[in-house]
Amino acid sequence: QVQLVESGGGLVQAGGSLRLSCAASGRTFSDSALGWFRQAPGQEREFVAAIAWTGGRIYTEFAKGRFTISRDNAENTHYLDMDNLKPEDTAVYYCAADSSWRSNYPFKFDVWGQGTQVTVSS
Repeated sequence: QVQLVESGGGLVQAGGSLRLSCAASGRTFSDSALGWFRQAPGQEREFVAAIAWTGGRIYTEFAKGRFTISRDNAENTHYLDMDNLKPEDTAVYYCAADSSWRSNYPFKFDVWGQGTQVTVSS
């Protein structure tokens, strides 16, 4: 069974930081693109960041300069480090993986975690 499990969400004050983790099991993802998405109440799910199998990174505009995506293939885990958090960052954050081998952008994320809540207070 292939599974992604997020952890690290919670309540944080504006200006604070959080590190989200996504642990994979059932297969290795060293040759896969990995990503993070988020969904705020009443809003569509939106892309946050992705990291290719090569280590190349893509960020949305709101994430640039504040969020960092990384991966640890030895641990079959990827991360989202979020700094200078703002109330508008409040959302459920989902990790995802593209199960295709060494895929190119645009990625097709077909394996998803259950989501973890991030709440930023003002």
